[in-house]
Amino acid sequence: MASPGREGEHPSVTLFRQYLRIRTVQPEPDYGAAVAFLEERARQLGLGCQKVEVAPGRVVTVLTWPGTNPKLSSLLLNSHTDVVPVSKEYWSHDPFEAFKDAEGYIYARGAQDMKCVGIQYLEAVRRLKAEGHHFPRTIHMTFVPDEEIGGHKGMELFVQRPEFKALKAGFALDEGLANPTDAFTVFYSERSPWWVRVTSTGKPGHGSRFIEDTAAEKLHKVVGSVLAFREKERQRLQANPHLKLGAVTSVNLTKLEGGMAYNVVPATMSASFDFRVAPDVDLKAFEEQLRGWCQAAGQGVTFEFVQKWTEPRVTSTDDSDPWWAAFSGVCKDMRLTLEQEIFPAATDSRYLRAVSCSQAGGQWAVLGAGLPLMAPPRPAGGGPSSGLLPHEPHARAAARP
Repeated sequence: MASPGREGEHPSVTLFRQYLRIRTVQPEPDYGAAVAFLEERARQLGLGCQKVEVAPGRVVTVLTWPGTNPKLSSLLLNSHTDVVPVSKEYWSHDPFEAFKDAEGYIYARGAQDMKCVGIQYLEAVRRLKAEGHHFPRTIHMTFVPDEEIGGHKGMELFVQRPEFKALKAGFALDEGLANPTDAFTVFYSERSPWWVRVTSTGKPGHGSRFIEDTAAEKLHKVVGSVLAFREKERQRLQANPHLKLGAVTSVNLTKLEGGMAYNVVPATMSASFDFRVAPDVDLKAFEEQLRGWCQAAGQGVTFEFVQKWTEPRVTSTDDSDPWWAAFSGVCKDMRLTLEQEIFPAATDSRYLRAVSCSQAGGQWAVLGAGLPLMAPPRPAGGGPSSGLLPHEPHARAAARP
């Protein structure tokens, strides 16, 4: 049993818990409260604060610490403010109470994905400013909406606006995944989400008859082809210990729809698939493979994309790249172990990488940062542990010094 009070609690942990109590949960996030919370943080830290409404009710909040040389490109620290829906009956504590137990674990929706990261940014800036540091490059912290539902009314729109271009970003950090070891994972690319709906049409009739050329028969063939591909990729991942999930293409059957009654053979049925396509896959050839599976199933089988990302990008992790050399060099000096991976899911990093390739001056660096599940010990009196990790498998975070 732990006290929910603030006695003996580091201020950054208290701040973290306040942030967690703001119900920015999809599908109706309270973004107004989150923006007000961030405005107050900017005021307390002496940072600039810009609010950019990219769509009605969808505000990107930018907190800025100006550098001493405005001609240099800036550093961009990104996090999203929304969190995924929650089923309270499966929780041991109220998911928006931010309960902290006797061991220092905090239970809340968004604890790992990814309000912890936003607070880490703020705490890092607070400490650096308190220690009297000044840097040549400007540091921007962006807090964006709607990442959990694709970012279409968040980062996707923001990167197209003049306010984003004015940030002059050269290096960006975004969310990652927790590492079960003491290593720090660096995600230099991510898989492309393809949400595909396959629709099969066939002859309808009464359920008591052997009807030929039904929608179900043809859809079954497509499902079989997709699942056979899935098994092939799964075995490829398991057979090679050097491969990580992000390096192969995964797929899951997520929806089956069709029919109106038990005794009526439907004229139309559909199956929906969630593909996560590895960045080295030839996307045109892969789409042709999808088309081939549908054609092989018979007449009247088509597919459509509900979501289709076609601009996979890879951030350079070569030592000749100045951004990577600087980042990895500092980590080496701090004796931190880095593990490079492809992010297996999708984040707002894809929009940042895409725009970095289209801007004049060459591609800039976008990395996803994944910290150890329980970071190495920190000096006494520290704030939240680096064990506060995004993409919450257990929706709790460590707040121990």
